[in-house]
Amino acid sequence: MPQIALAVLAHPDDAEFLCAGTLIRLRRELNWEIHISTMTPGDLGTAEFSAEEIARIRRAEGAAAAAVIGGHYHCLEERDLHVNYGEAALAKVTQLLRQIRPSVVITHSPKCYMLDHEMTSQVTRAAAFAAPVPLYLQGGLPPLERIPHLYYCDAIEGKDALGHELPPGFCVDIGSVIETKSEMLAKHASQRNWLLKHHGMDNYIESMRKWSAHRGSERGVAFAEGFRQHLGHSYPQDNLLGTLLGWI
Repeated sequence: MPQIALAVLAHPDDAEFLCAGTLIRLRRELNWEIHISTMTPGDLGTAEFSAEEIARIRRAEGAAAAAVIGGHYHCLEERDLHVNYGEAALAKVTQLLRQIRPSVVITHSPKCYMLDHEMTSQVTRAAAFAAPVPLYLQGGLPPLERIPHLYYCDAIEGKDALGHELPPGFCVDIGSVIETKSEMLAKHASQRNWLLKHHGMDNYIESMRKWSAHRGSERGVAFAEGFRQHLGHSYPQDNLLGTLLGWI
């Protein structure tokens, strides 16, 4: 049976910005099964379409991006700007973990520029702890055998909402897969016009590559992705991701 990695991010294209290079390496080099989940379908990420239409478009883009590497896409159908730690969201992510049964879970930095990212991080952290608890959500999928390894991606631009730097605990070299990461991000074509209008950012693929190059330059490689591992009580303490891919 292949090992499984699950990325739980807030919106379609977050994984492709933040951790797709690492997911590609797990798939290509170790034949891991890859799942990408978003809390929302990106239903507010447009200046052109209705919420229902952009959600439909962006779900399809998420699935197309995951399919580039033979991965699987899931949407948990929360809504943009309303991701929150609560009973419903925790149950959704916990059930997803019990369905997929990953060894490695990747999510947003606990501190980032927007609350959808921060809340996704909190819910995913809690779900990793809850998924093995037998009395939580009884009568459905069986609980996990143990808490999976949990990792946080870089915050956007590597800083929190107050502009403080959030240095990674380690990085993964993604130089060999940067073109495939770019191909995955390019599947999110609907976001170019939205990011230009709302963020003032054109060429979002180039933005991703510049950030990956920045992290890489700090570690002496062409491109890299940064991570921190959750090392609180009862979570796994060995750096499985770093050991498998070679942390830098």
